[in-house]
Amino acid sequence: MRSVNMNAISPIISVIISTYNRQAYIITCLQCLAWQSLSKDKYEVVIVDNHCTDDTAALVKDFLHQNPALPFRYVYEDQKGVSFGRDRGIHEATGEILVYLDDDAEAEPDLLENYLSFFNQHIDAAGAGGRILPKYSEKPKPIWMSSWLNGFIAHVDLGGDTRLFKGRMKYPIGCNMAYRKKYLEEIGGFNTLLTFRGDDKYIYIAIKNINPEIYYVPTALVRHNIPGRRLQFSYLKTLYLKTGNEEKLRVRLKDGTGAVVIKFFEFLFKFGVSIAIWFWYAIGGREIQGRYVFYSQWFTLLGFLKRDVFVR
Repeated sequence: MRSVNMNAISPIISVIISTYNRQAYIITCLQCLAWQSLSKDKYEVVIVDNHCTDDTAALVKDFLHQNPALPFRYVYEDQKGVSFGRDRGIHEATGEILVYLDDDAEAEPDLLENYLSFFNQHIDAAGAGGRILPKYSEKPKPIWMSSWLNGFIAHVDLGGDTRLFKGRMKYPIGCNMAYRKKYLEEIGGFNTLLTFRGDDKYIYIAIKNINPEIYYVPTALVRHNIPGRRLQFSYLKTLYLKTGNEEKLRVRLKDGTGAVVIKFFEFLFKFGVSIAIWFWYAIGGREIQGRYVFYSQWFTLLGFLKRDVFVR
């Protein structure tokens, strides 16, 4: 790893926001990016309208009209699916570093400054993922929530040290991740067959095969709004069904049918572990938390076995 003075290299950051029907949160998301401590000449924001059917597009256009000095742009992507929106961002971006945020995320004022500082100090790094803290904006944290379900709400908090993603640390989450544009272009962009879940994992593995220097950066912090509907059982079921289904697709595309069989037994093992966790929580008087861990693995396994799971 080499380090350089921040003033020696000043790459332009392109923030990519793929949005779909997020009228309740999109303006707050944009306001947080407008209030960044980083100089406006060092970043741009590309809002990709991924075929919104509510008032999101109108709200974004009105915000841009009222703030013409901001380096923000709006583009429309007709093909539905977050991977299509994120991939469109690669083609629209002018920056060397692409920061991907969810449309319901609230960036801390120094988010972009900290990402820029990181990449300037780690010039060999291919990418990074920041800290993501949940914000229960409509309903309180449910009693069934546990750390085993952090992935369900995209909660990422791996401590206060900058370090490589490896092992159980998993990978940068699409709600708050950054990659050098050249690597995204080298791998051919996002896999648009993964339209709902799994495109961030696909990108991580594909880029890691070229350059394994992908870091967790705790100072790159966003707060992720968790709307009430996301805490409904029906949403949990659909999300985990889709997670299992798209993981099967991702593995098949990458490594073939044999790898799918191996992945099935991995999911089957995790399902068995979830039963043990359920009983462990029950013994400790927290049965409902264990039950929801079981649900997460049961629906993931079911989704893996299904031919397709349609969302959106």
